[in-house]
Amino acid sequence: MHHVYLIESEITGKQYIGYTTDLKRRLAEHNNHKNVSTSKEQKWKLIYCETYVNKMDALGREKFLKSGSGWRFLKKQLQHYLNENNC
Repeated sequence: MHHVYLIESEITGKQYIGYTTDLKRRLAEHNNHKNVSTSKEQKWKLIYCETYVNKMDALGREKFLKSGSGWRFLKKQLQHYLNENNC
């Protein structure tokens, strides 16, 4: 399975969108500073995930979610979570 995910730093609230085939391992890598984009932050938590059978579908979705339209979609999709956490 192929996962597109959104994680958030519990300390700063910074968010990151990524792709993986092993979500548990990838989250551990983020928390152990093994990703250049997220290495300066600590305590990442998963807040959103989509799972795909096809790798190219997942990579296409990741690209979309990283776009302006994708961020707007996520803000709308997660409006209750974001309001509860003052993001």
